[in-house]
Amino acid sequence: MKINVERGAFLKALSHVQSVVERRNTIPILSNVMVEAAKGQVKLTATDLDIEIVEALPADVLRNGAATAPAHMLYDIVRKLPDGAQVQVELMAGESGRLQVSAGTVRFELACLPKEDFPQMAAGALPHRFRLAADDLKRLIDKTRFAISTEETRFYLNGIYVHAAKEDKETLRAVATDGHRLARFELELPEGAGDMPGVIVPRKTIGELRRLLDDADGAIEIALSDTKIQFAFNGVDLTSKLIDGTFPDYQRVIPSGNDKALSLEAKEFGLAVDRVSTISADKTRAVKLGIAKDKVTLTVINPESGTATEELAANYSATPIEIGFNAKYVLDITSQVEGKSVRFLLSDAGSPTVIEDPDDLRTLYVLMPMRV
Repeated sequence: MKINVERGAFLKALSHVQSVVERRNTIPILSNVMVEAAKGQVKLTATDLDIEIVEALPADVLRNGAATAPAHMLYDIVRKLPDGAQVQVELMAGESGRLQVSAGTVRFELACLPKEDFPQMAAGALPHRFRLAADDLKRLIDKTRFAISTEETRFYLNGIYVHAAKEDKETLRAVATDGHRLARFELELPEGAGDMPGVIVPRKTIGELRRLLDDADGAIEIALSDTKIQFAFNGVDLTSKLIDGTFPDYQRVIPSGNDKALSLEAKEFGLAVDRVSTISADKTRAVKLGIAKDKVTLTVINPESGTATEELAANYSATPIEIGFNAKYVLDITSQVEGKSVRFLLSDAGSPTVIEDPDDLRTLYVLMPMRV
């Protein structure tokens, strides 16, 4: 194998694929990236056995072939080469199996592992196919992923549940919850998604996909089965296993009878929560909301360091109520609100609260209260 490739394009592709490679691996070949050259392009593949990222880019292929090389080291080498350089990558002849990477007077030789040992992740049949605009997919992820559970014992909550919902109207719905809060986002159902199974896309896959989407525009091709999902765009294919579990019936925890409506200026409220929670050593401490006619008093009490209070103007006309929330969870939600105001629909101090962004009715949040 021998190729010439432009450093900037090579670096970008390597940055995409190497991030899926774990820093510590018990299986040595999983630390490597597969480099394949043929038909005027170079194809890079990396996998951790659950996720596979493949990216193809144009290259001057002088000799077809394939080799594996340490992913993070190859990325670091190319990153440190001069801007605009032409990078030559060549698999040296002989039994040593070394990959030579050079640009101008700089030359590296990297030890390779046999390409035959590199695992291939068979996607299998992916019968359900549809397209989403890149911006819609970014929003779907951003609006929900903060609520993904990190508790490994409830593995079925360690991802975003994506499914076709057919209630008042047909929508593609994404839901994430950790049992304390829930985030739901929906889009008009894309053509081809009507018969898709409900799938749970793992947290790591969501992180990798969101990073890749920073360089994406146009449409994202999505294909899936009961066990795998694939996203294809801009010469990149990300294939991932799905979480094999049953997502709970989230509809049961979304209250419908909350009749106490509180409206606040979203940014001002978020800043106030952040300020009063400074008194608390950790941001998971409860912030108490004393809600009365057209005002909210925020209070945080830390027995070790003191108390903090702040009063905000609000729009509220129901009976007064005191309720506590995890300050970090409140900030996670308010940071996603795009409009000027945020709306809380409350019932009582012990029941779940619905939080809405009046300027984005596709998004809905549910937050469990804390005892204060």
